[in-house]
Amino acid sequence: MSPHLPLLRRVPLFAELPEEALCGIAERMSSRRLTAGETLFSRGEPGSALYVIVRGTVRVLLPPANASSKPVVLEQLEAGDFVGEMALIDSAPRMASVDSPGGADLLELTRDNFLRELDGAPRVGISMLAIMSKRLRIAANLVGSTASRDINKEADAALTWSQRLADRVAEWNGSWSFLILLFLGTGIWAAINAVPALQFDPYPYQFFNFFLAFLVAVQGPLLMMSQNRQTRKERLHADADYQVNLKNETGIHRILFEIAELRDELASLRAERAGLALHAQKTDSTDSSERANV
Repeated sequence: MSPHLPLLRRVPLFAELPEEALCGIAERMSSRRLTAGETLFSRGEPGSALYVIVRGTVRVLLPPANASSKPVVLEQLEAGDFVGEMALIDSAPRMASVDSPGGADLLELTRDNFLRELDGAPRVGISMLAIMSKRLRIAANLVGSTASRDINKEADAALTWSQRLADRVAEWNGSWSFLILLFLGTGIWAAINAVPALQFDPYPYQFFNFFLAFLVAVQGPLLMMSQNRQTRKERLHADADYQVNLKNETGIHRILFEIAELRDELASLRAERAGLALHAQKTDSTDSSERANV
């Protein structure tokens, strides 16, 4: 039995496979090691294998459009993740490059070995198509929809009444009205209990101290609930900003590539026109020489 079987069981691509099919996949995989900074494959190369990360990290990136720009990192993958699954379906050129900044150990499944295993276990192909469909939906949402979102509106719409209460308590506690009310309440309480005929909580105001302690005990958890929710909202803002930046970088990278291709085409057209002009000049020169000889 392969020692990498537990790892493959955690890979979403193989998680639902029966034990026999998973063992067959594991037996057809070979080990591969990447040194720090080594490129696994580059964009445009023909795809031929799927890779599962055993140790270390790899980056999925778009290469720089020119020497002065930097590559766009689309995703960073760790142990248990996989990359290059499209190569198992077709041998089309890779759509992105993959490298490992700090080195990594991988399991490689070639397309030929996968097709041999698929002949005996069709469920492998069904599982792979489901995962690929999920990834394609994510990519389609990134490219075809707007990445900017109103996080505050989305978070507020999902609040329950208890969460809204916690937020209102937190907002009120951080206001001058609460502070003024606390000072006024303390002064009125002390003034009333200073009159012997009206005393109900004489100095040192034990009932008032109990009330303040109870108020603090209730406010603490409510404030922490609101603070934790604000932290989650900030994380959502950071995720949304990342998606916007990633989409912008991807779009800019695509534009730069198209500009580079357009420049190549223009250079080719100029060279072709120069060649035609030179040919026409030689033809005119030949015709002139022939007429002169006649």
